[in-house]
Amino acid sequence: MSSIPQEIQVQNLDHLGIVAGIIDEIGLVEQVDELLGIHPQAGVTLGQILKAMILNGLGFVSVPLYLFSQFFEGKAIEHLLGKGIEASHLNDDRLGRALDRFYEYGVTNLFTTLALKAAQQFGVETERVHLDSTSMSVEGQYVPKDSTVTQVPEEAQPISAIALTYGYSRDRRPDLKQFLMDTICSGDGDVPLYLRVADGNEVDGVGFRTVIHEYRQDWSFDGLRVADAALFTAENLKQMGSLKWVSRVPLTLNQAQEVIAQVTPSVEWKGVGTGYRLIGVCTTYAGIRQRWVVVESDQRKDADLKQLQKRVEQQEHRQRRHLEQLCKESFACEADAIKAINAFEQTLHYCQLTDVSVLKKVHHGKRGRPKSDAVCEERFYPQATLVHNIEAIAAQQSIVGRFILATNVLDCDELSAVEVLQEYKNQQSSERGFRFLKDPLFFTSSVFLKSQERIMALAMVMALCLLVYTLAQRKLRKALSEAHAGIPNQLGKMTDTPTMKWVFQCFQAIHLVVVSGHRQVSNLSPQRLKILQFLGASCGRYYLLE
Repeated sequence: MSSIPQEIQVQNLDHLGIVAGIIDEIGLVEQVDELLGIHPQAGVTLGQILKAMILNGLGFVSVPLYLFSQFFEGKAIEHLLGKGIEASHLNDDRLGRALDRFYEYGVTNLFTTLALKAAQQFGVETERVHLDSTSMSVEGQYVPKDSTVTQVPEEAQPISAIALTYGYSRDRRPDLKQFLMDTICSGDGDVPLYLRVADGNEVDGVGFRTVIHEYRQDWSFDGLRVADAALFTAENLKQMGSLKWVSRVPLTLNQAQEVIAQVTPSVEWKGVGTGYRLIGVCTTYAGIRQRWVVVESDQRKDADLKQLQKRVEQQEHRQRRHLEQLCKESFACEADAIKAINAFEQTLHYCQLTDVSVLKKVHHGKRGRPKSDAVCEERFYPQATLVHNIEAIAAQQSIVGRFILATNVLDCDELSAVEVLQEYKNQQSSERGFRFLKDPLFFTSSVFLKSQERIMALAMVMALCLLVYTLAQRKLRKALSEAHAGIPNQLGKMTDTPTMKWVFQCFQAIHLVVVSGHRQVSNLSPQRLKILQFLGASCGRYYLLE
């Protein structure tokens, strides 16, 4: 009796079921389709396309967007996106039209709507938020277009395309044009809550002013806003109004230099037991009463001392050459020579002059022995020795390792000096998000799109990838902590704070196997099942778990 051959299909699932489960828990597909509408003849909705783009972005296989459909070849696409959807449906034309639609609606408006609803769904605390900015490099010439405003639906605001141009590059690629991304992230789980895409040459201080203005219009709560020194300008602080904030004070301000210098070794510092010492100072800047916390860091002090020594050596080398040139220069009178050496001395910071004098030389018109009637000319040459300015160097050494944090929360019981420092240290939540977006495995590590409008929409997709990633990571860590459990990290040690990147790597080589219409998931080890248990039913159902 011959056996009937069975049809077997094996499709890659890997960690994409986790990503799809978090997207479903957010309700992202339904929200996007509700906001942007569903075309009656569209086989794939805009929400499903956006979900596919996030799956691509978090695939960690460095597949650029022009190979978008190829990314899904061999993947369990129908299982992840919906019945009847094939890889061929996700072609670059459909992708481009979707990006155009996202841009027309308004990338900031769309992202903020989705992010705030996701934060509410996952119970993300927004009492502490962090504002920061970064640059994203692009490939290509990008000829500037005329500034035009795009008409958008009534529920969104008119927008204009960004300028892709040269500017200060955080990527250390000044040869490439760029655009900027301003984000606001929660202190709870580093979840991005706000996104703004800006011109590549925009100054951070000006950009933050725009963020604050839009932020106050669209989003109101009584939490604390934390930002870097770019926020600390007179215009920005005045625009903040009654909003509570913490910011680093630029040491380029004369007032900051005075406060740093006034804190002498005899002042009683408050140690916090982690290599930091604090002291509070009440002051007024830009007409706003505020509390400044002078922080001295042991780790920063060691690094600053090395930098100071390097600057001293560089200045000494540079100024010594200038002095040698000056000593060879002749002047018509002694007063001019002294004036020149005094002017040179005013440019010194860590060095000073000693043995200052003027050398007088008599010059004749020609070489050789002068004639008895030859005309003689007296020329004057400044002379000096360059040495270290011990007092100036010592004064600088006494204040290295210090920086100033400012807040308009004057009540120490509401926000102590230690809490001010801790909130600022948590500012790296935004920086971690930027490092994630610039990871070489991320599909937008190099932007290939040739339209400013589509690049703005792509930036929103990048931020949504970060949103899904941080929500998944926060959910897993919170569940592990509440259960007093952990999973092995890369070194095999148990941890309750794993990164989702590591978790994604742990889910490689998982397949959806379909045998004669019956589905099952292969390679679900006990460790993987444990992780899925903590991630919940929304993720588990993609792995066919009850």
